[in-house]
Amino acid sequence: MSELIETYRGAVYPWHCDHMGHMNVMWYVGKFDEATWNLFAEMGVTSAFLKQNQRGMAAVQQNITYKRELHAGDTIAVRSAFLEVREKVARFVHEMRNAATGEVAAVCVLTGVSMDSQTRRSCPFPEDLVARARKLVRPYKETP
Repeated sequence: MSELIETYRGAVYPWHCDHMGHMNVMWYVGKFDEATWNLFAEMGVTSAFLKQNQRGMAAVQQNITYKRELHAGDTIAVRSAFLEVREKVARFVHEMRNAATGEVAAVCVLTGVSMDSQTRRSCPFPEDLVARARKLVRPYKETP
């Protein structure tokens, strides 16, 4: 866990919970999405970069493993890392923990592709951004 960087911290509110009393899957996805943009900012893919360079990002695969329920009032922390960074593709992981207990609540592995927002086709990341992201590549083994 220490090798991952914190990319999100927040709380579970009552309106995040479904009729079974735990955080609904849509909120896991939303919190992982916020963590994604913080991780991308670490490599230099910021809102300003995207606008200035007519770039975008497309999520092409997302796998979530739910391990423990979260309830209203729980605080959560998401820690993240890149798993692999190629010319046009970044694969990364988010680990969501109950901040009070330290238990892993969910793990999300995503693959994103750099896009030219004008042509709507994949395009390479700038080399300096690839180099920055590769410094954030970490091995990750999911805990049982």
